[in-house]
Amino acid sequence: MTDLLNSPEDHAFRRELRTFVSENLDAETRRKVSRGAPLDRKDFEQWQSSLHKVGWVAPAWPVEHGGPGWNTRQRMIADEEFFRLHTPPLPGFGLKMIGPILMRFGTKAQQERFLPRILSGEDWWCQGFSEPGAGSDLASLRMKAIRTEGGWILSGSKTWTTYAQYANWIFCLVRTDPEVKKQEGISMMLVDMSSENVTRRPIRLMDGTEEVNEIFVNDVFVPDEMVVGEINKGWTYAKALLEHERFGIGGIGRSKHLLQRVREMAVAAGRENDTEVANALDALEIDIIAVEATTLRFMAAVDAGEKIGAETSLLKVRGTEIQQALTEVMLDIAGPAALRKRGGQCVEDTFENVTYQFLNWRKLSIYGGSNEIQRGILASQVLGL
Repeated sequence: MTDLLNSPEDHAFRRELRTFVSENLDAETRRKVSRGAPLDRKDFEQWQSSLHKVGWVAPAWPVEHGGPGWNTRQRMIADEEFFRLHTPPLPGFGLKMIGPILMRFGTKAQQERFLPRILSGEDWWCQGFSEPGAGSDLASLRMKAIRTEGGWILSGSKTWTTYAQYANWIFCLVRTDPEVKKQEGISMMLVDMSSENVTRRPIRLMDGTEEVNEIFVNDVFVPDEMVVGEINKGWTYAKALLEHERFGIGGIGRSKHLLQRVREMAVAAGRENDTEVANALDALEIDIIAVEATTLRFMAAVDAGEKIGAETSLLKVRGTEIQQALTEVMLDIAGPAALRKRGGQCVEDTFENVTYQFLNWRKLSIYGGSNEIQRGILASQVLGL
């Protein structure tokens, strides 16, 4: 596939990354990732521990907070290489969401307490935004926080909470003022998952896994020092967090890795010369290059000091559409072999987990704000319609 990052310095950096992965990635974890299999907590933890030892856990973090000092090109190359080499994705809720928000809006005490533990993996975070009645319309959330001496009493529920079964902390958007415009009465709070009266109920998905959960909070005390920024400014922080999330949600590395896997599947199925398959994959390759070029343009603008806002919704929409389209081609190539039980032998396991991955990735166009909502944001805030 065409690579837009191909200078001599880029190639040297790629070699460094490849050497590190070959020496540090567990072979069984690599096999699971390469076949799109569900991952266990130890798969994530072992890889994060290896990266932490060399300071590579948080490529986008500034050096003063533990980042490696990589430039924009190096971060994109690392993302691409790690996907290509079948490394597990690191838990993003701490590294890509609440970590950057604490750097920007948190107190020094919050930064000193939580940032090192995010890097080391000692703290695993989950995101408490969506509720049964507040998904894409997030501002309709109803989890309430009532003022009390020294803090707040929190009550309500959150849903679709990814990897909450592993988390010991959750960052929540909560209603602190029900009398004002709904976006203006929201605050962000950090909640210890081990607190009494915080409970979790797994949600079994159509792919057979339970990676998302419902969280119930019943009169839980949250001290003032666990409030992020100012009271009733949570909507501002949430928008900053979601814009940061969408900046990397185009999933270029993931898309390139999956494109290569689907091409290998076509060969294994004897369909490498199938015109329909070849045309579909060539068109998707062009789409991936377009998303990569757009991402590079956005990143160059940020490096130049420009503010990037709602435009990042474009990356979310197109990136997730591409990835879902790839799983559809993958399923078509696999045919009846995709229905075989996970772990069984089918063309040397080439088609293992195809159905799981196809079903699991239906979520891509929903999380982070559904693609329908993102199109509305692009229409109103970018195109001015």
